[in-house]
Amino acid sequence: ARDAILAKGGAARANVFTRTALALFGQVPWRAVPTMPVEIMLLPRWFPFHMSKVSYWSRTVIAPLLVLMSLKPRAKNPKGVHIRELFTTPPEAERHYMRSATPSAWASFFLGVDRVLNLVEPFAPKVMRRRAVERAMAFVHERLNGEDGLGAIFPAMVNAVLAMELLGYAKDDPRLVTAKRAIKNLLTRNGARDYCQPCVSPIWDTGLAAHALMEAGESGDGEAIRKAAAWMADRQILDVKGDWAIQAPNLRPGGWAFQYRNDHYPDVDDTAVVAMALDRAGGGTHRENIARATEWIVGMQSRNGGWGAFDIDNDHQLLNNIPFADHGALLDPPTADVSARCLSMLAQLGHGKEHPAVARAIAYLKREQEADGSWFGRWGTNYIYGTWSVLCALNAAGEDMRAPYIRKAVDWLLSRQRADGGWGEDGATYWKERRAEAKASTPSQTAWATLGLMAAGEVDHPAVKRGMEYLVAQPREGARWREKHYNAVGFPRVFHLLYHGYAAYFPLWALARYRNLQRGNAKTVAFGM
Repeated sequence: ARDAILAKGGAARANVFTRTALALFGQVPWRAVPTMPVEIMLLPRWFPFHMSKVSYWSRTVIAPLLVLMSLKPRAKNPKGVHIRELFTTPPEAERHYMRSATPSAWASFFLGVDRVLNLVEPFAPKVMRRRAVERAMAFVHERLNGEDGLGAIFPAMVNAVLAMELLGYAKDDPRLVTAKRAIKNLLTRNGARDYCQPCVSPIWDTGLAAHALMEAGESGDGEAIRKAAAWMADRQILDVKGDWAIQAPNLRPGGWAFQYRNDHYPDVDDTAVVAMALDRAGGGTHRENIARATEWIVGMQSRNGGWGAFDIDNDHQLLNNIPFADHGALLDPPTADVSARCLSMLAQLGHGKEHPAVARAIAYLKREQEADGSWFGRWGTNYIYGTWSVLCALNAAGEDMRAPYIRKAVDWLLSRQRADGGWGEDGATYWKERRAEAKASTPSQTAWATLGLMAAGEVDHPAVKRGMEYLVAQPREGARWREKHYNAVGFPRVFHLLYHGYAAYFPLWALARYRNLQRGNAKTVAFGM
């Protein structure tokens, strides 16, 4: 492992978040990380770098992190543990920690700005710094989110706890106690193995599982679906205007979050999935929930016709050139997979191409198609996920599934089938030069591919039948197909995920749909997903 790290340039080449952790433990000097003064919290909205211009996850991570980066603490290390052997140059002598995130003139400019900030930051007025720290912590406290935690994501929660401890909060301060408990709630024991989840996904899993169960024959008025629908409906966020409202102050809330609770940060992807599930379960019972979700999603459409997950027009690409953005996930711009889900929902609910949001979404998806016919998957791995999402949406929206651009997508999916009849795609495909890589077929990716092909009218294609045979033949562990490869991402190229539920409900969904279409001698999928 050491040799591999040194071959890549050593620990000095680690990303910003890793170098920040190393600085906290005294392994590198604080000049190894970009200068991010907490006074950022005092900047006006019109300023090029304002918290509203970055993604929700960046906001919740950055606000408490600014306190840490400005006060530059050093963690206790009583045993003197170090990693000096992982540096090609002694860390205190290294002069090239900062490198351009992208090879551009803007990146070079921001590197220069960082050097200037590093020189002047120690001279920031104490009164201004105190005000900025108070502003940062006020941001944190407003969004602490009980035992679900700041932003309901692990990095933000940890930074919040560290900031409170650094500022001398009493150990029994309810805010600190609750924030620590939120982190403990992410700890999971799986047999003899303990691990910490980055977040939880109950709304997402419940919505998708409900779709799969209804496809498999569960009735909308049966006990399982009724209970799931009521549980989801109760968690719709109807009275909190979160950060999204900065861009849409007159829009009524109506979304769902990904986690049990995250009222400041609902997302359109979960909202679309849940609204479609409620509609399919018999929308009359939850008519108002569906109407509010529709109103919110239409209001969240970005100017280019697509949807980002959490915000409108969160596409200030210039910010990707700052040294802090080396992870490439500072923003939440519209993406094909999320936009497809919103289009699927609108179409399933009966909104046709005469609806401006539908027409703009179709045009956006056409523009986003890759040269090989596929679509990018921002939140699932990768082009198989994106292509499945878009084909389902275009079918629901009434596009001609024989159109050349759709045939190109179908041909791409067919070309990606593996010798065993399944489909697979590796996280390496998030690097453009490695986009053809796949270690193995997986049940969830095979399900996406076949669901996409069936949405395109290809239920009778031999490739779909082979995909079904692959799924039937694959070993299962209880109710789940066996799947060990990552099937999703938090941040492409940085943070990869394994959704354990995907190997349960997606293969079931695909098999049930194939059965239903074959039994009904039908070629057309009737739902948005």
